[in-house]
Amino acid sequence: MKRRSLVLASPALLAAPALSWAQAAYPSKPIRYIVPVSAGGGSDMVGRTVTERWGALLKQSFLVDNQAGGGGVIACQATARAAPDGYTLLQGYVATHGTSPATRKVPYDAIKDFTPIGMIGGTPNVLVVNAALPVKNIKEFMEYIKKNPGKLSYGSAGAGSLTHLTMELFKQQVNSFMVHIPYRGIAPAFTDLIGGQTQAMFPGLAAAVPHIRSGRVRPLAVTGMQRHPLFKDVPTLDESGFKGFDAQQWYGVVGPAGMPAPIVKQLNESLAVVLRAPDMRDKLSVEAIEPTVMTPEKFGDFIRADIARWTKLAQDRGIQLDS
Repeated sequence: MKRRSLVLASPALLAAPALSWAQAAYPSKPIRYIVPVSAGGGSDMVGRTVTERWGALLKQSFLVDNQAGGGGVIACQATARAAPDGYTLLQGYVATHGTSPATRKVPYDAIKDFTPIGMIGGTPNVLVVNAALPVKNIKEFMEYIKKNPGKLSYGSAGAGSLTHLTMELFKQQVNSFMVHIPYRGIAPAFTDLIGGQTQAMFPGLAAAVPHIRSGRVRPLAVTGMQRHPLFKDVPTLDESGFKGFDAQQWYGVVGPAGMPAPIVKQLNESLAVVLRAPDMRDKLSVEAIEPTVMTPEKFGDFIRADIARWTKLAQDRGIQLDS
C-alpha cells in the first residue's frame, strides 16, 4: 500500500489527540497485515479498506500481505509463529476461526495461538432458491421439501464451508433431507443453482446480491437478528421461527498469542474509531458488511462461541473432513 494513499483518510479520524494511545511509541514501523486470501477478492478489499484508514490514524503504514492457500492455514501459521510485538496481524474470518477448526484438523489452535484484537464486521447468509421453484417463503419451502423427500439438492462453496454448515443447521432444525452437492467455490455453485441442477443454497449475502437483483434466484430469509438494509422485505430466520439462527460471514483482527495488553488496547481502540467513521458502512457495503465494534474480550468470546457452535453441528451431522 502506497504511503500517499494514507493521507486520504477522513480528517475526523486524524483528529484524535484526546485518546490515550495517540502519543504512544507504538507503532514505530510498518505493520504487516496478513490476509488469508489472494489479492482482489472481497476479503482483500475489506482488509485494504480498513487498514488504509487505520494506518492514517496510527500514523504508520499497514503492509497488506496476501497469503492464500490451505483454506487460511498458511496465513494462520505465519501469524501464530510471528513475534507477539504488534507488528504482525491477521485478518481472521469465519473459516480460519470458526468452520475449519470445527470440521477438520488444522495445524494451529484457533484460540490458544492468537490474541483477539477486535471484530471488523459481518454479513449474513441468505437462503436462496432457484427462481423456478414454486415457493415464495420459508413456510412454502419447508412444505415443498416434505412433499418431495430426497428429490431436492443444495449446493455449497465446498465441504465444511459456511454455506455447507448453515444449510446443515437449517436441515437439522426442520428435520428434513436434501442432498449436499459441494463445489469448488461459490461461483460454480451459483451456476448450477441458476441452471436448476440444484434447488437451494445458503450463500453469503454479498455473493448473492447480483443474482437476487437479476431475478435468477429468490431470497427467502437471511440469518442474523435483524433484516438487512439491502433487502428490507426479506425476513430473518429468527422472525420466521428459527430462534437464534445467527450464522454469518464475519471478519476480525487477531495477532500472535501473548501480545502486550497496552498494544492490544491501542489497536482495539483505534480500530473502533475507524469502524465508527460515518462513511465506513458505505465503503464496506460492497461486501454487504455491517461494521461491528467489539472489545478484545468480547471478540475472543465470539470466536470461542462460533467454534463451539460449528463443532457441535459437525459432530451431530457427522461432518469430519480429512484436510
